[in-house]
Amino acid sequence: MSRVHVLAVITTKPGKRDEVLANFKANVPAVHAEDGCIEYGAVVDCAEAGFATPYGSDSFVVVEKWASLDHLKAHSTAPHMKAYGEKNKDLLADRKIHVMSDA
Repeated sequence: MSRVHVLAVITTKPGKRDEVLANFKANVPAVHAEDGCIEYGAVVDCAEAGFATPYGSDSFVVVEKWASLDHLKAHSTAPHMKAYGEKNKDLLADRKIHVMSDA
């Protein structure tokens, strides 16, 4: 398998999105430095897109692109990701990870 795309839908407990996003942004440089990371960033609903279905004020989506599934697997076990998970575990209501390949 060649490169993979990840869409991670993160839903925080009510009112905790800004805190989790701050933790996320602090972790981004470490992820960008990982071997195989092509893209890694968070996005939120675009308020001006009235025709779209919003995720809501307690959710954001992490958009990732990795050179291979092996790179993604290494990312998921990286020490900084374990620390990030620990820091946020009590702030999250739900997390759905979608791993995709090129069509």
